[in-house]
Parts: sequence; C-alpha cells; structure tokens
Amino acid sequence: MKTITSAVIAILVAAIFVSSAMAKPWRWQGNQNNTYGWQLMTPEERTEHQTKLRSFTDYNACKEYVDEHHKQMAERAKEKGITPPVMRRNPCDKMKDKGILK
Repeated sequence: MKTITSAVIAILVAAIFVSSAMAKPWRWQGNQNNTYGWQLMTPEERTEHQTKLRSFTDYNACKEYVDEHHKQMAERAKEKGITPPVMRRNPCDKMKDKGILK
C-alpha cells in the first residue's frame, strides 16, 4: 500500500510539473545573436526594445515597430561609419509562428 501511495504521489507531482511547464508561454529573449543593432544600443535601449517586442499582440504593429527599429540602427551604423548589422529573422515572424501574434 505504501508503494502505491508513493507512486500516486510521484505521478501527481510529475503531472503538476508538466502542466506548469506547459503553461509558461514562450518569450522572445533578445541577445547579440538575434537582435538587429544590439551593438549599437545602450543596455537601457536593449531592455526597452525587448519589453516593447513582448508587449505586442498584433503582427502588423510589431512589424511596423521592428522596421522602424531597423531603420534607426542602420542610421546609427552609418553615422559611426560601420557596416550595418546583418538582418536575421524578424522576431515578429517567430512570434507569429509561435501563436503569440495574430
């Protein structure tokens, strides 16, 4: 009986763990490898950029913001006389694929 009780408790704990892990939504996490212009932004701007991206629920609004951000970063690069950053995948596309943006 003690073994059955332990097994039931273990199953319940595992079920709670799995359900809580599944409940956590995917969050875009910006870094130097996936953020256009990372090296041209201050730490405060990076945090603000991540917060802004996470606030979107609409794909078109997200895309407008990202397009404007890319223009600003390209201008900063030009002003500093450096090659503009390479654009990787748009974060709005990834969030749309994950079902975060409509």
